[in-house]
Order: sequence, then C-alpha cells, then structure tokens
Amino acid sequence: MNTHDSVVSLIDRLASDVLGQEQLIEQLVLALLSDGHVLIESMPGLAKTRTVKRLAHHLEAQMRRIQFTPDLLPSDLTGSEVLHYTNGVQSLAFEPGPLFGNLILADEINRAPAKVQSALLEVMEERQITVSGETHRMDDLFMVLATQNPIEQEGTYPLPEAQMDRFLMKLVLDYPSHEHECDILRLVRSEQDNESAHPMSEPHFQADILLAARREIARLFVSPKIDQYVVSLVQSTRPELAPDATLRDWIDTGASPRGAIALDRAARAHAWLHQQPHVTPDNVRAVALPVLRHRLRLSYDAIADGVTEDQIVDRLLDQVAIPA
Repeated sequence: MNTHDSVVSLIDRLASDVLGQEQLIEQLVLALLSDGHVLIESMPGLAKTRTVKRLAHHLEAQMRRIQFTPDLLPSDLTGSEVLHYTNGVQSLAFEPGPLFGNLILADEINRAPAKVQSALLEVMEERQITVSGETHRMDDLFMVLATQNPIEQEGTYPLPEAQMDRFLMKLVLDYPSHEHECDILRLVRSEQDNESAHPMSEPHFQADILLAARREIARLFVSPKIDQYVVSLVQSTRPELAPDATLRDWIDTGASPRGAIALDRAARAHAWLHQQPHVTPDNVRAVALPVLRHRLRLSYDAIADGVTEDQIVDRLLDQVAIPA
C-alpha cells in the first residue's frame, strides 16, 4: 500500500468510527498533512473528543487531553523542574507536562487566562518549550486540536489574534442528520455490547508514512498563477483592498501573510489527497473557508447586521477573479 492509499485508509477507518462528520475528518487529516493546528468550534457532544481519540489510536500516537480552566497555570501545561532526593543528594529534574505528546486536545481553550494562552504560543509556532532556560524540542508529529463552545461565554477569555493566527484551520461543526444520529445510537450500543468492537491489534498508520506524505506534498507543483490567486484572496480580506464597499464596511481587520502561507499549505494537501499532479483554483477554494474564517475581525456594522465570517469568505470567493 502506497502513501496515498494509507492516508485514504486512515480516513475510511475514522469515518467508520465517527459517523456523520466526514467533512471534519477530511479537514483534520488535511491539517495533519499540512503540519498545522486546528481550532474546533461546536456544541458539546458532537464527537470532538472521540474523533481525536480515534485519530490518535490509528496513528499509533500519544494523545494528551488538557481541560482548560480559569485556575490553570502555564507550568500545568509545559511541566516544571521538581526537586528530587537521591541517596540524600538534592537535584532538580524536569518533569514534562501534558504538552509533551503528539495530539494535544486543548478542551475549551478559551476558559484559560492570558498567561496560559501565551504558554501555547511558543510550542504551536516554534515546536519547542523553554523551561528554566532549557529548550525542549517536540516530536515531528505534533498537533494541537483546540475546542471552544460558541454559546457559553461566561468565564471565558477571547483568544488573542496572535494565537488565532497560529491555527491552520477553524472548523465549525453542526448537528448530524437524523439518519446519522440513528446510526450513532446503534454504533454506541454495539460498542457497549462488544468491547472488542475496535481491537487494538488492528493495523496502525505509522508516523513515517505521514512524514513521507508531507514530503510528497511539499514537492507538488504550484504555478505562479495559483500563487497570485492565493495572495489576491488573502489581500482582499483587508478593508483597504476589499473588492467592494460592502466588504470594506464589514471587515475591521483582515488576514496576515501567515494566512496566505496556510492557504497554500492546505491547498497543496487537498490536491495531493485527491491525487492531482498540481494545485488548481478549486483546491484553494475548497480550503478557503476553514483557513480564513478565524483570521477575519468583523466590524461593528457587520456584527449589528448579523453578518458572519463565513458569509464574507463566500462573498470574496465570488468576487476575486481567478488569474487567466
């Protein structure tokens, strides 16, 4: 089985474990292939934790779950130096925190204060943690999957724009269909009746396959016209460069150049996953919504009119021309 077939097999296994969330699964795998982090926004009970657990299992990766609360300290994430006594001799040794894993589920990330949020910035961007002047590198397979509740805002801290910009994608989940919800009932019932429904001996997706896929994606051809289209889309999110007066009124702050980099990485991963020899505008458009929605800051007029980030991105995709 080649690299591409292995990734498709991973998606198929996840789809059989998590019903009714096919789009979530594909976008998570795209982020994994792009070596990026994901912010997931949804109501409780829509299989966010289950998806990450099953992904970690199939990847043969170490999952760490962190429940963010207002009393959390940065050292609760990164770890700290602990005093040890050995044969009457005192010594300091570093005890790694829960960030030292492969898939980090940051549950309700917006419930932690600014100091804890800042502790994530270095590890998300630099893939390293510095404690007491010593730097600790993360594994090649490292991904933060953060969740937040879109309705309950009491006791929460809005994520700063600098941190939001570090997420490759923001995924917004909706309730499953009636048919899928019936299937979920039957799946959970069968798992309760048979604990061996997901045997641990099933084939795993090895990390070296993922790294090989990333190398193939990095070599995928991208024409200068696609680069122009990506940059035009990102620049059109900025009020002074928006294509019409309505968008200029709706947008307070647009995406940074990091948004163009993220859009390029996700579009290449999408093209590779669909076995295309090069990136097309359709690949860019397919990932534009999850890549750009969290990089926009709405104006007061847009909020008052009930306009959403998704509506703005859709309008931009309709108006920004594809280079001939």
